[in-house]
Amino acid sequence: MSEHDPIVSKLEARVDHYLDDLRHLAGIDSGTYDKPGVDRVQTWFAEQFHPLGFDVERRPQADWGDDLVARRRGGGTARILLIGHADTVYPSGTAAARPLTIEGDKVLGPGTCDMKAGLLTGLYALQVLATVGWRDYGLITVVIVSDEEIEQRHSVELLREEGPKHHAVLTLEAARANGDIVTSRKASRWYKVEVIGKAAHAGVEPEKGASATLALARIIDTAFGLNGLKPGMTVNPGRIEGGANPNIVADRASVLFDLRAWSNAEMEELAGALRQVVASPRVPGVTATMELSGGPGMPAMERSAGTVRLERHATRIAGDLGFPLKGAATGGASDVSHAVHAGTPGLDGLGPIGGLDHSPGEYILRSSIVPRTALLAKLLQAIAEDEELTDG
Repeated sequence: MSEHDPIVSKLEARVDHYLDDLRHLAGIDSGTYDKPGVDRVQTWFAEQFHPLGFDVERRPQADWGDDLVARRRGGGTARILLIGHADTVYPSGTAAARPLTIEGDKVLGPGTCDMKAGLLTGLYALQVLATVGWRDYGLITVVIVSDEEIEQRHSVELLREEGPKHHAVLTLEAARANGDIVTSRKASRWYKVEVIGKAAHAGVEPEKGASATLALARIIDTAFGLNGLKPGMTVNPGRIEGGANPNIVADRASVLFDLRAWSNAEMEELAGALRQVVASPRVPGVTATMELSGGPGMPAMERSAGTVRLERHATRIAGDLGFPLKGAATGGASDVSHAVHAGTPGLDGLGPIGGLDHSPGEYILRSSIVPRTALLAKLLQAIAEDEELTDG
């Protein structure tokens, strides 16, 4: 990286300050159900955004931490959304037991990678752009939600509402351990299949029964054959329940399926194929039903033409900064999928390089802080200058 680049030089001068901020944030227990802790993180970020000229709104929550929405208007036309989350997976007491430590290039601590360092990267990118007087955007919005780490979400509506209002969505999750950013994610849904049969004595008169467990086994076996129906389509039978004692023909059984596909259209196709399997359990006297479990699932982050443009900007900027960068596809889910559901292009993984999330070894690489923050800052500038992305 060029030491004469004003963005890079300003960030280099603030690395120790960044690490002090990360030490403070990692020292706050902010598990999803720890409302006071999550709110402390949100309050800290609100206090940082105010001096930058952002209008900051707290979205109060009774049972979880508040959500934070910060907006700043500029003199241009581009509308860019940055998203992240303040909650972690760790129970109360973890922050005191495992304070932030630095071992060589690794910065370890609870929530460092997932995703307090990423939130700081977003903040520091916006701070450095303010110091060089950049205002060539129409609107910068930062949304920090409080419930990313759990299944029952309240913030999905907020993410789905904000995404279509912007020209691009940038997610502040950490880069992958090899440095890749994420350019596409699979759609995912859970379906519960329930089978109802008829109980009977398994020894005396089994012919009077209709085995739900047998029917379920046949459904699972057939459904497993849907894997690879199209590239990337997967069907995984997870939790299975059913039956009672072995001397009873089972009258009830169920399975929870995980379905994934690269596009929303292919997810509908896969779900339809599973419905056809469930409609024919192939055991006389048995019926089977299929319904969504755990909400509507996660839409795909599709690699649209707009996403390809964002990726090209990012890889070019990384090359100018002196490091390689490429996009990656993953089957895992992220909040970016909710924000881009209506077609807004997005990129994920724009925080520092890190890994081992949700474990005592969770880390980011100190050496990646400046390059990745500079990448984000310059990517914001590039998006604002791209008329094809910001037309409309």
